[in-house]
Amino acid sequence: MPVFHSGPYRAPEPLPEAKLLDLHVHTAGLGAGDSGCFISKQMESSWKLGIYLKSFGTTREEVQQKGDAHVVQLISKQLAGSKHVGQAILLAMDGVVDANGELDKSRTEIYVPNDFIAQETAKTTNLLFGASINPLRKDALAQLDAAKANGARLVKWIPSIMQFDPADERLTPFYRKLVELKLPLLTHAGQERSFTHARDELCDPQRLHLPLKLGVTVIVAHIASTGANDGQRDTDRLAPMMATYTNLYSEISSLTQVNKLGYLREALTRPEWSGRLLFGSDYPLINTALCSPHFYPLQLTAAERTRIAAIANPWDRDVELKQALGVPREVFERSRELLR
Repeated sequence: MPVFHSGPYRAPEPLPEAKLLDLHVHTAGLGAGDSGCFISKQMESSWKLGIYLKSFGTTREEVQQKGDAHVVQLISKQLAGSKHVGQAILLAMDGVVDANGELDKSRTEIYVPNDFIAQETAKTTNLLFGASINPLRKDALAQLDAAKANGARLVKWIPSIMQFDPADERLTPFYRKLVELKLPLLTHAGQERSFTHARDELCDPQRLHLPLKLGVTVIVAHIASTGANDGQRDTDRLAPMMATYTNLYSEISSLTQVNKLGYLREALTRPEWSGRLLFGSDYPLINTALCSPHFYPLQLTAAERTRIAAIANPWDRDVELKQALGVPREVFERSRELLR
């Protein structure tokens, strides 16, 4: 019996002629080569670590031998082979902070320091520095100044992993400093399952009113997909906020994953997101079994799915899948425009 083909979510548009900026790319570090990175024992023993390293094109043994900088070099090399994406923001990841405002290693699952990312991205032409600073650090404002001086394009948060509340009034000086430095805030919202545990209530998008009222440019990752708070989907909690704040954006990274089917359709068809979406990939997850054009038999023909699946470069495969599903040209362009 033939599968009913309903077609893409929107009519596909030509891609921009200029190469794209991917605002959401991760790296990994084991602490090899004096990088300063580390992962918790829980993450080290998790089945997820091997999958992540494989998606980068390496192994635990190779990273231990060549150092964490080897992963960054692999990312830069893969990105250089993309015909659609020219640059990407590589994200640091800060950890949990204790009552004294110091990094609490015992409660931190993954740590990728700013100095390491700033140093390694400076060696490339296609990777840009994305900082990460827990705002409860005692030197958080000084770290923001240093990040800006080192060329940071934005600050990245996952509050549910870093364990702080974005609505905490104590963060007001941090938000004012972000505005002063013109640094956008890319923050996760919704459920988080890339790590072994998370306090998902801290990624409720309704907790972002404080930075938005203070004028911070806030980019909410993944349209707050898959999470829920107070009996309401986080995506539905975020959408009405777009009408209130002109400084609020979201992005489409990870929305083609099998565990997020339907969210890209919402992003492309709900009016709340019009003019507010940016392009990101969430690499390396686009290079895993979570993402495949074969998850879209109703939107893409068999020939389209086969063609896209055969694209070797993960960024090109991601871009052409999203284009085929109807991501507009303006969404692909907006990351570079906003983060110019």
